[in-house]
Amino acid sequence: MGAVRRHEPRLLIYSQDGLGLGHMRRTSLLAAEFLRQVPGASALTLSDSPLGQYFSTAPGHDFLKLPSIRKSGPGEWEAVSLSASFRDVLGLRRRLIATAVREFDPDILLVDHMPHGAMGELVPALRKLRGHRAHVVLGLRDIIDDPGVVRRRWTAEGAYEALEEFYDEVLVYGSSDVLDVASEYAWPQGPSQRLAYAGYVCGRPHPRARRLAVVSDGCAEGNGRARQDPMRPPTVVVVAGGGADAHPMMAGVLDAAEAVHEETGARFELVTGPFMPREKVAELRRRSKQLPMTDLRRRVHGRGRVARADLVVSMAGYNTTIELLNDGTPALLVPRSGPSAEQRIRASLFAQRGWVHWLDPDLLGSSAVADAIVGALSTPLSPAVGTDLGGRTTAVARLTSHLESWPKLELEPVGT
Repeated sequence: MGAVRRHEPRLLIYSQDGLGLGHMRRTSLLAAEFLRQVPGASALTLSDSPLGQYFSTAPGHDFLKLPSIRKSGPGEWEAVSLSASFRDVLGLRRRLIATAVREFDPDILLVDHMPHGAMGELVPALRKLRGHRAHVVLGLRDIIDDPGVVRRRWTAEGAYEALEEFYDEVLVYGSSDVLDVASEYAWPQGPSQRLAYAGYVCGRPHPRARRLAVVSDGCAEGNGRARQDPMRPPTVVVVAGGGADAHPMMAGVLDAAEAVHEETGARFELVTGPFMPREKVAELRRRSKQLPMTDLRRRVHGRGRVARADLVVSMAGYNTTIELLNDGTPALLVPRSGPSAEQRIRASLFAQRGWVHWLDPDLLGSSAVADAIVGALSTPLSPAVGTDLGGRTTAVARLTSHLESWPKLELEPVGT
């Protein structure tokens, strides 16, 4: 018999990675789906993004802002805005997290990406939840970093111990056919047995996306499509997610734009993202104004422009990549060069399956970029696996199954 419920169902999400939009987008999608599946519930996200509540969200969802920090290298962190020492900022974050866990009293704690939190900041709160009624879940994208780096850092920082000691379940936002998480990252036997693959988490396909495949469970079943009007000059949209480290990719595209335009007639729309430093944006804008085939802006005006592009050139972050697959938009991925190998691994593995094109970030000379863009405009891609794109509903259905005293709903498919 389940514990007596003291309040409405509550989901608490811990999300740490403040200078990217992918984690924020993914956790916002999961919170909204939780509230759809459990009407009248509450969802609270602990996040350190400088943008705060960047994405629109559902009634019942709110954010608690932590002081922002960023990763400067493997196992190395620094404060983003405060002049205080990192030690002081980390201590403040640790206390805020523990207080939020105690006062919000969640039924489910969903930890995004880091089982122990940045530099172990989550461990005190996890210890307080032991023996508590809360169901503690780690939500993890399938590709974290180079396996050797992950094994060394997780061993040094106590992540494996946290995984084994505190978590009831692990949900992988990905596919075992792409990467076997337990094997690649050398997980202990206990957590390996509590691991389930939910599929890739994405939103609804954009209504203007020109897909060849049907829609299933709110996500497109394929990403291969041909240009609808081969006589029209192609549109290449260049996006950078948050954009904090996207300047080399953007500069490489501008170097190649004139040559691509001469060969294909393509026009370029570049979106720098909100985190690109202003001086870098100003430099790219000056260069773009000298190229009549390019238009540069800070933020995208409507996802439909991306969904209907003939080609999207993008970094290889999880969220951007999966939504491109979901919309069926041909993509050329240019992963960041470091400090993490995550994007390079994702781009390579997805390209091996014919889902995307990719260009090594060490090859950003104008000729190499131009050849890659021209090749991507003329080479069809293979459909992505449809069932692997239903992670949003699958993951949340597993979460809500632990709300024993809350009535289950007969849910309609999300997006058609």
